[in-house]
Amino acid sequence: MIQKKALEDLAIFGGNPTFNQTLHVGRPNIGNRRKLFERMNDILDRRWLTNRGAYVQEFERRVADFLSVKHCVAMCNGTVALEIAVRALNMRGEVIVPSFTFIATAHCLQWQEITPVFCDVDPETHNIDPEKVTGLITPRTSGIIGVHLWSRPCEIESLEKIAKDYNLKLLFDASHAFGCTYNGKPVGGFGGAEVFSFHATKFLNTFEGGAVVTNDDDLAEKIRLMKNFGFSGMDNVIYLGTNGKMNEVSAAMGITSLESLDDFIKANHQNYYTCRTHLTDIPGIKMLSYDEREKNNFQYIIAEIDENKTGINRNDLMKILHAENIRARRYFYPSCHRMEPYKSYFPNVGILLPETEKLSERLLCLPTGTAIGPAEIRQICYVIQFVVKNSAEIAGRITDKMDSDFTKERVAV
Repeated sequence: MIQKKALEDLAIFGGNPTFNQTLHVGRPNIGNRRKLFERMNDILDRRWLTNRGAYVQEFERRVADFLSVKHCVAMCNGTVALEIAVRALNMRGEVIVPSFTFIATAHCLQWQEITPVFCDVDPETHNIDPEKVTGLITPRTSGIIGVHLWSRPCEIESLEKIAKDYNLKLLFDASHAFGCTYNGKPVGGFGGAEVFSFHATKFLNTFEGGAVVTNDDDLAEKIRLMKNFGFSGMDNVIYLGTNGKMNEVSAAMGITSLESLDDFIKANHQNYYTCRTHLTDIPGIKMLSYDEREKNNFQYIIAEIDENKTGINRNDLMKILHAENIRARRYFYPSCHRMEPYKSYFPNVGILLPETEKLSERLLCLPTGTAIGPAEIRQICYVIQFVVKNSAEIAGRITDKMDSDFTKERVAV
């Protein structure tokens, strides 16, 4: 372990980085390469590369069985899955959605000329706050999208009651929550439908992919039509659709990932608890916690940085970690309402989103996954401990360094 004994040892001040290779958030989990290559060779031998081949069908069956749902419709990516689910549920007008989420959750609405109405989140769960939802409902509201953030499900029962009382469609963006449970029931069977992402950064990946899962037979049939141009059999288009199909190679990767799921979760679990052990008692560092009564994939290690107690803000801490080749990420920064086109459409909506605004300035996501282990996690924690312990002097030096760099840039211009 590289010891940081003086400020000059920090890479941002000229020292050697803690890691020779960069540690990323969401570096892909691979699974059993031999089995993957066997499946890929089989795909090439079959010469059936897409159009709902054997591997896509197997992947859909396995996912549906794992989640205890009736239907899984595999897609080319999670964003298209969201767009098709929104359209299949006949959402229109306005849909209530958290701003504290990945931009795709909002874009899937705006892309279809549906207005995303941004709702604030609960400061403890970081999920959409049901108590704020009802105040945003208007005659134009057609639905609600809840996001299971950091693998922790929304307050599903509260949202289901609101949706029922106001006759609204309810969709869940479950991109973070594959393999997780709510009241002991697998995430996937709630609302009208739930959408998963199997992007390379997700703990279970298909290289690039996603899926809509549902227990609604009619909805599933509509979604299957929509993701394949509306084809019902050969040469027979009966519905408006697009190309949302998953290919065979992606499905093969998904099956391989499913077979290694326990290994992925074990690695995430070990990394999370190692990090929590070493960071919990540091002033101003609040670790995201998980409900031990539920199943979880421990996909994210989230730390909330309180500058008043750490003596250094989240952004400066991130810069220090980046210099050490620790590519921590600001999630979700900026939040959706601070990005285009929404910041132009709704320039003052931040007033209604105080918790979202606070969280976007405080949260830091740390590397985890099978690409690293407890030894690397301990080194990451050691750097953070050193920075907080010496925060007053470090913060001053970072400010001086930024002023010096800015002056040099102006002179060069």
